[in-house]
Amino acid sequence: MRTILVTGGAGYIGSHLVDALVARAYRVTVLDNLEPQVHRSGAWPSYANPRAAYVRGDVRDRSVLEPLVLAADAVVHFAAAVSVGQSMYQIDRYVDVNTRGTALLLDILVNAKHRVQKVLVASSIGVYGEGAYRCEAHGVVAPPIRPEAQLAARDWEQRCPVCRAGVVSIATPEDKPLYRDNIYSMTKYHQEEMVLLIGKTYGIPAVAPRFFNVYGPRQSLSNPYAGVAAIWLSRLLNGRQPVVFEDGGQLRDFVSIHDAVDCLVLMLEKSGADFLPVNVGSGETVTILEIARLLNRLLGTDIEPLVTQTGRRFDIRHNTADISRAVATLGFRPKVSLEKGFAELIEWARTTPDVAVDFFDRALDELSEKGLLVRS
Repeated sequence: MRTILVTGGAGYIGSHLVDALVARAYRVTVLDNLEPQVHRSGAWPSYANPRAAYVRGDVRDRSVLEPLVLAADAVVHFAAAVSVGQSMYQIDRYVDVNTRGTALLLDILVNAKHRVQKVLVASSIGVYGEGAYRCEAHGVVAPPIRPEAQLAARDWEQRCPVCRAGVVSIATPEDKPLYRDNIYSMTKYHQEEMVLLIGKTYGIPAVAPRFFNVYGPRQSLSNPYAGVAAIWLSRLLNGRQPVVFEDGGQLRDFVSIHDAVDCLVLMLEKSGADFLPVNVGSGETVTILEIARLLNRLLGTDIEPLVTQTGRRFDIRHNTADISRAVATLGFRPKVSLEKGFAELIEWARTTPDVAVDFFDRALDELSEKGLLVRS
């Protein structure tokens, strides 16, 4: 397995994986449409690895995708539209890019003569909806998304779906019941289920990495639909307050891009996780308010986050990663601490020209216009 196709390989996670694969002497081809929301210049990014081959095109275009798939020994499918909030009002685009783009890849694998020996498809924490919880009376439970009336009352914490008592957040394993509460997470579920199904049916080893909150250099700080850490860093670099929804007590798992890439390489090179979804996280728990304050401290700024005490209809309360499957099947061991990882992200942002144009207010206005903010 020496030739690898990476769709979306000019993006954040994809480009780091390309670097790692090239360093391991793989022949790598990148297919990317250079989506303007991510690549504002419309050109290949300066970090594009010169030892990889690059094709500009759309994964929904069979004439472009098919010859690249047929020339590959493995496919890493990262090309996708990526935003929870935006997916709730750009429904056709998200389903078309994510679900249909993946369906076309699988159609090629089923109906054309190929030599592909492994497929990775990017999934997400979003497929879980809420994370896992423990009720004192009913054990491990999986509550649905909180109702709007609860958010309007500023009652942030989850309750047991059986007895309505308070529950405690626990690390989320891959076998937790899934609950899709937005279009983006639905398409991620479509992608991983289709790839794993076709992989099992036709004997093509496939893995669905479920990414938690991946952070690090090359994040699109000017994309207001990117991850929360990138949005906050962009705000701070522009002298503005990070905006924290609810009370900031939401628990998350933030994992360094370097650890995430290490896990992806293990998925490609080892068979232990074949035909499985696998959490890609750090195994560490932190509140989002702590992350906002960590960024502020590492930047040396004195800008306190704006804690809104308001919610968004599609938000979850807590979700952190149980990474025991990645550890047991792949030997994965995260190495990068939050302090070290976020310091690296900040250093990259400070030394990269025009990396952080703050469009957050515009995105927030769109959410408000579409009725996705919950007012008290």
